[in-house]
Amino acid sequence: MNCTQLMRTSPYNLWVRLRSLLAERGLIVSTTVLVYLFPDGAHTEAGVVLSDGGHVYEFVIDYNRMGVGSELNAVIAQWHDITSHWQAHPFSAEIADAFIWRPPARRTHLALAKGAPRVS
Repeated sequence: MNCTQLMRTSPYNLWVRLRSLLAERGLIVSTTVLVYLFPDGAHTEAGVVLSDGGHVYEFVIDYNRMGVGSELNAVIAQWHDITSHWQAHPFSAEIADAFIWRPPARRTHLALAKGAPRVS
């Protein structure tokens, strides 16, 4: 997914700002998958991200695309958790693909064997 690579590494203003906006929402950019981001109106970009915790968020970024450097002032105008119903989303196939190839979670939860000492 090319969008994810751009989101994580591109030095261009829109991608730099997107990284900042996602971090403000508590997402870790290095483990978040950007399913898509595309122009959706004169002043907006629409996107979907998959968090490392498996949550799916649909969002809209608002900024003046005609203004030089205006990307750095972009804001998230809409943010919706669609985790419970992403399968009905128009881009459900792309979201499903993102689940398949996303990086493995860094957190693990190991079940302790009966009688094994617990570490605090």
